[in-house]
Amino acid sequence: MLTEISRLMARHGLGPGAFVYVTDSAMVTEDNLQAVGPNRFVTRLPANYKECDLAIARAVDAAAWVEIGALAEETKGKLRPCAIYKVFETQVNLYGKDYRAVVVHSTSHDRRRQKKLDKAVTASEKKIAAELAKLPKHYFCEADAKAAAATAEKLSGGLHSVSASVREVKVRRRGRPPKNGPVPMDTQYELDFKTSVNTASLEKERSLAGCFVLITNVPTTGDGAMDATGILRTYKGQYGVESDFAFLKDPLVVNDIFLKKPSRIDALGMVLIIALMAWRLMERSMRAHVENTKATLPGWDRKETRKPTFYMMTWMISKIIVAKTPTHRVLLSSLGSTETAYLLALGLDSSAFTNPKSFCTPIIPGKITAKG
Repeated sequence: MLTEISRLMARHGLGPGAFVYVTDSAMVTEDNLQAVGPNRFVTRLPANYKECDLAIARAVDAAAWVEIGALAEETKGKLRPCAIYKVFETQVNLYGKDYRAVVVHSTSHDRRRQKKLDKAVTASEKKIAAELAKLPKHYFCEADAKAAAATAEKLSGGLHSVSASVREVKVRRRGRPPKNGPVPMDTQYELDFKTSVNTASLEKERSLAGCFVLITNVPTTGDGAMDATGILRTYKGQYGVESDFAFLKDPLVVNDIFLKKPSRIDALGMVLIIALMAWRLMERSMRAHVENTKATLPGWDRKETRKPTFYMMTWMISKIIVAKTPTHRVLLSSLGSTETAYLLALGLDSSAFTNPKSFCTPIIPGKITAKG
């Protein structure tokens, strides 16, 4: 696929350096890295590579992060705050070749790893408590008490530390006390245990768990250069494409339509791509209108929105009914304020339903007027 895409790009005058491949970690194999050749790419380094752990460890130890902040275009609400990013640049060697490596720390990255770490902390605490419970707390010999304290402290690990101290206590001797004189006392020794979290070690583990590594051959200087922040922004740009996968993989299309010939499957794929392009262009126009006018559009549950979607628009204008005669098209009812607002956001008016030759008003300045 890399070879085919490169040929297609070259056919249209786009050689190496004119574009950047953005891929997931499946690309990182010796054959793929060799096949990409001089073409520029950004991909994620799989966590099972030793170089990934080394790069993250260098970043955490150096503590020389470059703060980026949030990159999300939309806030997710109080229950799902946007991730905050910081980056550190280093270098990794894969299959005998050096690549730029951008270590990224995300406040919400890989929640499964964070939860796994929380479970490890709980398990460590329970294990230590179980082992301490096996040790007697009272001793008649000071040497035995100190030996037990040393044994307890050996239970310390990377996540918890155990400190033990020996206390001398006086215990009344068994038997009947004398009628006159002081009560005979024996000296015994008690152990006190204290388990505490290794805060520095735990924070380091959390930092390690919150990191991932991007590798790239995009230069740091010259044409098409990007800094570490630019590399991360480019990689995060996958969302703009991946958010459309749901449309292309809609079960109503993929599962319920059967085509016998590969050529017909190709044709259907092209129809879906063209439909998706129209969908996204309409969304782009509506959101540009909202931004230009500093206004909002009617959204779900009678709430105003600044992020109208294609589906929202089709639902809002679904009540418009057009009657068609051999010579005319007629609206059977006048448009309401909601329908009018959405048509205006698309650069249209009611004539779009009755006049096949109507034109739209460009929403984005400098763009060519297209037919309605």
